[in-house]
Amino acid sequence: MKISEILKQPGVHFSFEFFPPRTEEASYALFETIKELSPIAPSFASVTYGAGGSTRNLTKKLVIRLQKESPLTMTAHITSVGTGRSEIDALLQEYSDAGIKNLMVLRGDPPKGDLSFSYASGAFQHASDLVFYIKKYFPHFGIGVAGFPEGHPETPNRLLEMDYLKAKVDAGADYICTQLFFDNRDYYDFCERCQLAGINIPILAGIMPVTSFQGMKRMADLALGARIPASLLRAVLRAQNDEAIEKIGIHWATTQVFDLYDQHVPGIHFYTLNRSAATLKIYETLGMSMGETWQIPALHKSN
Repeated sequence: MKISEILKQPGVHFSFEFFPPRTEEASYALFETIKELSPIAPSFASVTYGAGGSTRNLTKKLVIRLQKESPLTMTAHITSVGTGRSEIDALLQEYSDAGIKNLMVLRGDPPKGDLSFSYASGAFQHASDLVFYIKKYFPHFGIGVAGFPEGHPETPNRLLEMDYLKAKVDAGADYICTQLFFDNRDYYDFCERCQLAGINIPILAGIMPVTSFQGMKRMADLALGARIPASLLRAVLRAQNDEAIEKIGIHWATTQVFDLYDQHVPGIHFYTLNRSAATLKIYETLGMSMGETWQIPALHKSN
C-alpha cells in the first residue's frame, strides 16, 4: 500500500526509520530491534541512504528483504546526488519487481571528503527533478520528501525555502517527513508556512530522543544544525552520566509526542538509530495498546 493511502486512514500514524547495517552482528541487532518494536505495528518503515549513495546496495538489500520477510510496509530512501538516469531506472525497476511501492526522495549529501563534488554532476540536480522523473516514468510509486521545521541551513531565506519545497510537491510528492526537531512550535510554524505556500499534503513529525551527550552533539551536526533548546541543554548538562541523559531525552521526546498526538498530526516518524528502547518507552507512556510480537525466523539468518 502507498503511504498516501495509509495516511488517509483515521488516527495518528507511527513510523520508524532504520539505517542499513554493515556487519552480520549489526544486522542481527537490527532485526532484534525490529522484533522488539513490532508490537507497535507501525504504519510503515524506511531505510536511509548514505552520503553520495554510499549505502545504495545495502539499502536496497535491506528494504527488499524486510518487504518480503516482514509485515512492514517499506519505504526506500533514494537520492539525486551524482546519479544517472540508467542507475535510477535499474534501481526503481528492482524495487518495483520486489513489490516496493514507496520512496523517500532526497537530494542527499555529497560523498564524504570529496571537496570537488558538484551537484550538477548528476542527471538530477535537485530532489524536485528526481520526483518529477519518477512520477513521469514510474508513476506507480508513492513519494515522500523532506521538510525542515527549523529551516534548511543552505537556504537561510525562509521564503525561498518554501518555494523549493513547493517545487517538490508540485512535481508529485505525496507527503512530507520533517527533519528532527526538539521544539514543537517549530513544527507547527512550519505547517502554517506550508499552508500559506499552498502546500496541502500530510506533514509527518520527525522525532529522535537524546540518549547521550555525544549523541546530542552528533545529532546537532547530522540533523543539519538541529536547534537544542536551552532548557533541554541545561538538563543534559546537569546530568551526571549518559544513563541520566537518556532518561531526560526520553522524557523530553515523550512530552513532544504527547503534544503532537493531542494535536492530531498525521504521523510521527521515529528516527530509531536501529535501537528500540527509547521508542518503546515513549509509546508505552502514551498508554497505547500493544499488538503481538512478530515471529520472523528468517530475519535472524544471514543470506
